[in-house]
Amino acid sequence: MKLENLNIIIADDHPLFRNALRQALSISFANTQWFEADSALALQALLEQAEIAYDLVMLDLQMPGSHGYSTLIHLRSHFPELPVVVISAHEDNMTISRALHYGSAGFIPKSSSMDSLTLALTSVLCGDIWLPKNVEIQHIEENSTNLIANKLSDLTPQQYKVLQMFAEGMLNKQVAYDLGVSEATIKAHATAIFRKLGVRNRTQAVISLQQLEMQKVEI
Repeated sequence: MKLENLNIIIADDHPLFRNALRQALSISFANTQWFEADSALALQALLEQAEIAYDLVMLDLQMPGSHGYSTLIHLRSHFPELPVVVISAHEDNMTISRALHYGSAGFIPKSSSMDSLTLALTSVLCGDIWLPKNVEIQHIEENSTNLIANKLSDLTPQQYKVLQMFAEGMLNKQVAYDLGVSEATIKAHATAIFRKLGVRNRTQAVISLQQLEMQKVEI
């Protein structure tokens, strides 16, 4: 595979980090077109541009609208051919193990050197899995969190978008206005979301989404 004329998305909410990453990587990945997203909704908007064939998503797990692993789970469900590599300041074994469990093609600590970053992206673009050295992959138990992850993957892109907006505390009429649809359409989406997640209302739906937040690591 020739690593040229690529379309790569950097999904991170820190503009200085995105800019530094893009400038540094442009040296190794010539003729690459870089796209940026500062939230989960902005990332989804980019992916809905069907005329662009993306080659890779570099995903921060904690940008606005992304509840831990939820966006990674959504991407792997609806864009299975698009590799997603997580780039995060959280570098513990469990965070890395969960990212792999939910379908990440690699995990790049934000503390990585530029040489490591270039090697990681090259490996992932060539179809390999890349992990930092000395990582001990943990066994992920089948529990309620994994059940929620499976249910979340059944949501359509529009339903996932509506759920994200519910999590931001937006009312049905606000969601309808932002998405350019009727309030009745949002109510229909809500009903479908509740059914797929096995909950009764939006509060329970948001709590389900929050279960996918990254767990604090005891030191």
